[in-house]
Amino acid sequence: MTDEATRTLKPGWTDRTVAAGREIIVGQRRGIRALLPFAGPAIVASIAYMDPGNFATNIEAGSRYGYLLLWVVVLANVTAMLFQGLSAKLGIVTGKSLAEQCRDHFPRPVVYAMWGASEIAAMATDLAEFLGASIGLSLLFGLPLFWSLAIVGVAIYAMLVLQGSGFRPIEVLIAGFVSVIGVSYLIELAIAPPDWSAFAFHSVVPGLAGPHSVTLAVGIVGATVMPHAIYLHSSLTKDRVPVHDDCERHRVLRFSNTEVLIALGLAGLVNMAMIAMAAAVFHDGAHNDVAEIETAYRTLIPLMGAGAAGVFMISLLASGFSSSVVGTMAGQGIMQDFVHFTIPLWVRRLVTMIPAFVVVGLGVNSTQALVMSQVVLSIVLPIPMVALLLLTARRDVMGGFVNKRLTTVIAVLAAALVLALNLVLLAQAAGISIPYLPLE
Repeated sequence: MTDEATRTLKPGWTDRTVAAGREIIVGQRRGIRALLPFAGPAIVASIAYMDPGNFATNIEAGSRYGYLLLWVVVLANVTAMLFQGLSAKLGIVTGKSLAEQCRDHFPRPVVYAMWGASEIAAMATDLAEFLGASIGLSLLFGLPLFWSLAIVGVAIYAMLVLQGSGFRPIEVLIAGFVSVIGVSYLIELAIAPPDWSAFAFHSVVPGLAGPHSVTLAVGIVGATVMPHAIYLHSSLTKDRVPVHDDCERHRVLRFSNTEVLIALGLAGLVNMAMIAMAAAVFHDGAHNDVAEIETAYRTLIPLMGAGAAGVFMISLLASGFSSSVVGTMAGQGIMQDFVHFTIPLWVRRLVTMIPAFVVVGLGVNSTQALVMSQVVLSIVLPIPMVALLLLTARRDVMGGFVNKRLTTVIAVLAAALVLALNLVLLAQAAGISIPYLPLE
């Protein structure tokens, strides 16, 4: 290894990971295990696509409409793969995060406006994730929601302290939570097998069933393509393993793209499994109105037994804990990279916890709070998407790695579709009736 690479190493687990990554880049290691040192950023980002907001929208989608909206999950996940891949590429090629590049290339008033909006998005994200973990803890152990919030807050802070040991420990922790969520839904599908023919059909054939299905479809997209995950991915890849020329960057990009496909592909399957489980259990004519996490848990007990309900809550707990950790990491990066300002971790954590305590203290319905957080995210979502498209299409930023024309066209179309759907969500939230295409 070069002296430059050695200086960037951190002790312990992270040290070994970076050393292994350098050996692979220069051709000293090969085989399937060569992906392992580069696995982590997409896994961390993928938890944003399995957060409690996804639980809420997917449960309602499955209970109300059966398998009808599975195609929306597929569409949203493919879009997420594209933008997470572009974010990772920006970090690898330039050595800077998306927020840092925005600071370098956009007018200062625009930068500060972007920072303010992104901080609001980070807090809205953490509200949903923090509440989700607290709901799970409250239902599993019969605790008051307020005390569950306090316990979850302390636990998440303890997990975030792992960042001081380098990037690898926190990545392994998040990967463990992702595994718990995935295994939980494998168990749920074994307990309540879906109609696989309907599953396959509706995964590829678009369908809608009225205005509310449009709103829910948009909610699924809003809960899937997440602003903070787009920012975070570039931060995680920008200086993960030192690279010294374009040849090495190409190699790292290949590993990154492979990880994005695998990690976000699995996240998409988990989301589809959420809808399939809800469709198999609740879409029976008697429980089609199940639309809240708490109701789903209590309804599962008499229908499928305490074991199935417990597995469901464990997956929600894993989702809430891990996504809240990732949300706080993203918030830290957004503040540091946009305005070069840092605050102690405990202050950051306390600030992002306050909205959840306010919601509970005022007696606001927790699921309604989750939905409103998705509306806030929908408002902010265009900012990182458009910024990422502009920057990765600039040769003065990306050099020889600038987006190909086809990539730009596909990304623009995907962004336009997502933004149009989010405008529909915002319009309907404001009480404006939106015509829909009756695909039934």
